[in-house]
Amino acid sequence: MAITAALVKELREKTGAGMLDCKKALQEVDGDIEKAIDYLRENGISKAAKKADRIAAEGLCNVVTNNNRAVVYEVNSETDFVAKNEKFLTLLDSLGNAILNSEAKNLEEALNVEIDGKKISDVIVESTAKIGEKITLRRVLVVEKTDDMTFGPYVHMGGKIASLAVIEGGNETVAKDIAMHVAAINPRYLNQDQISEDVISHEREVLRNEALNEGKPANIVDKMVVGRLNKFLKEICLVNQPFVKNPDLTVEKFAKEANATIVSFARLEVGEGIEKRQEDFAAEVKSQIK
Repeated sequence: MAITAALVKELREKTGAGMLDCKKALQEVDGDIEKAIDYLRENGISKAAKKADRIAAEGLCNVVTNNNRAVVYEVNSETDFVAKNEKFLTLLDSLGNAILNSEAKNLEEALNVEIDGKKISDVIVESTAKIGEKITLRRVLVVEKTDDMTFGPYVHMGGKIASLAVIEGGNETVAKDIAMHVAAINPRYLNQDQISEDVISHEREVLRNEALNEGKPANIVDKMVVGRLNKFLKEICLVNQPFVKNPDLTVEKFAKEANATIVSFARLEVGEGIEKRQEDFAAEVKSQIK
């Protein structure tokens, strides 16, 4: 049976597999589209496994909430193009809602949550085969609150950054504004009480050496270090930062004026900590058509 472009296109639309894979599958089963679907499924898992060493540094972050439970999570792909794919977006929502409605507390437990009878870990492998790129559920943060607290979820740049603020008092708008600030400014800590002595000691030593290398007199170095250290600590703490929507106020002052207290926050940004590999896309396409 002749393998027409229309037949290949139909198989691709039904399975999401690559054009070349679809053509090969149809050739293997003499053009029977149902058998070709089975062929792709049967061979998809092994193909997905071969992608395990690829770098999935693109993708999207998201935050979902329901009553007193929230999940902030990151799903990675190899390219930004695939992260905009409808199948990827559907997967992103499916994973988030499944984890949200489970009892999972972390990534390891989330991978064992089931969707339609399949573990999320298996769903991801199947999605890798279907979409054609390595897909990874990389990070999962589960946040729980009490009835007197309010969630403020925020997604920035279509999912490049996802943040969540938890407040007492105030309202959802206040909480979301704080989450927006978290997304934009990326504080490391809520307040100085959360900063370990090791972090403070390290920064103090760096600032001291910096001042000495600037040629400052030794008798004033210690005073300079105290001032610079206090400035550093304020810059990395959410409550002390100038509020992004009104820099005349600190975030803490903004919250207080809205009769709110900040309890906690969470923030994820796509690809944080992943060393991205530079690809020659043209060369990759050429290699696939040989």
